[in-house]
This record gives sequence, C-alpha cells and structure tokens, in this order.
Amino acid sequence: MDCYGIDDPAVRADVLDPVRADKEQQKPWWRKYSTVLTPTQYDGYLALEAGAVSLSSYQPMLVPGLLQTEGYARAVISRMRMDLTPQQVEALVKVRIERQHSRLGGDQPAKLWAILDEAVVRRAVGSEAVMRDQLDWLLTAGEQPNITVQLLPFSLGAYPGLYGPFVILTFTDPTPDLVWLENPRNSVYLETADDVDHYKEVYDHLRACALGPSETRTRIAQISKELRS
Repeated sequence: MDCYGIDDPAVRADVLDPVRADKEQQKPWWRKYSTVLTPTQYDGYLALEAGAVSLSSYQPMLVPGLLQTEGYARAVISRMRMDLTPQQVEALVKVRIERQHSRLGGDQPAKLWAILDEAVVRRAVGSEAVMRDQLDWLLTAGEQPNITVQLLPFSLGAYPGLYGPFVILTFTDPTPDLVWLENPRNSVYLETADDVDHYKEVYDHLRACALGPSETRTRIAQISKELRS
C-alpha cells in the first residue's frame, strides 16, 4: 500500500485487519501457557503433536494426556509436579484439555491408538468419582472413529515395553516419524531410523498382545462397575 500510495486510514484498515487476524490465528494456542511449558520443553512436544497425523501411545502407568478427564489430569499434575503452584497446575490442566480439542476434534482430527497396561485403569488416581468419570470417558472415547484403545491384561505377565511409556508420532511425507520419551525434567526425541523402527516393532508386539478394542471396553466397563459396588 505504501508502494501504491494508499494513505486513506480506512482503506488501509480494511486491508490490514484481516491480515493481522490471520497472523494471530497462526500463533500456537499454547503460547499463552509458555511460563509453565517452556521449563520442561513441553511446548516443543506440542508443536510436533500439532503436526502429526497419527499418534501411537503406550502407557504402563497413567492414562495418556489426550484421553484424560479434567479431574484426572488435575490429580495427576498436582501429585507429580509438587513444585507447581495451584495456578500453574490449573494452567497445565487447561493445556491438556485444549490439546484434546485441538488434536482429536475438529474437521481433521489426528488418529490416536492408545495401548494401556491394566494397571492404568486399576490405579486409583484422585477420588473414586474421578476414576469412575475417567473410565467412563475411556469407554466413550474408544467409540470415536479416530481413537482406538487397547488394554494389556495382568495375565500377560512381563512383556516388551515395561521399561516406560512412549509415543510414536507419524507425519505426512516427507517428514520422518519420531519417538517421544517423557522425563520429569526434560523430553527426549528419537529420530534415527533404527530407533524409530525399534519402537514401531515393540508397538506392533504390544498391539498383538493386547485385548482387542471390544474386549478392552468390556474389561474397562467391568472395572468401572467394581468401583460403583
């Protein structure tokens, strides 16, 4: 507009306002939570998760963040992050819920395949009411077309994967897949083909060992019923 000599403030506003609005929309939604995300580099993971088309999650201890209810998330974060103030805990709870809406909802939701150890759904996190709500949500979420939930029953005994949780993030070509490992103070990304292939092989084994989605729903419903008795 400077080049063409457009000086009228009203005309300039008509052109520039949509441009500014578009730029604002392109800012990551989690930027407003940077004070609690940056110290653990969690914002880096959110940026990667935002671009993934599918996520393969394995959790031997806790419900994956993308499937946590607000009450469950609050109980987990407050217990695991004792260094945080109540305000910071609430901020991270909001991040967790916004992640779910951003990645699993909308017009182009990501595909989530979650494999959980049976300990995840039997470990009491928060109150009984919190756990009942969480189990009910797992049942509901598992019925969505882009979400698959499988359970590894106690009867399996030891199996590959017990060393810790991981997430395989898959992107559209030509971006290569990667593996994310969460640590209390930092995050680790594995990008070499050998590392990613190893975790994919482990995940395929876990998927084969786990109860099918239908059997998983039956087992979770049974555990939920036990909490109500």
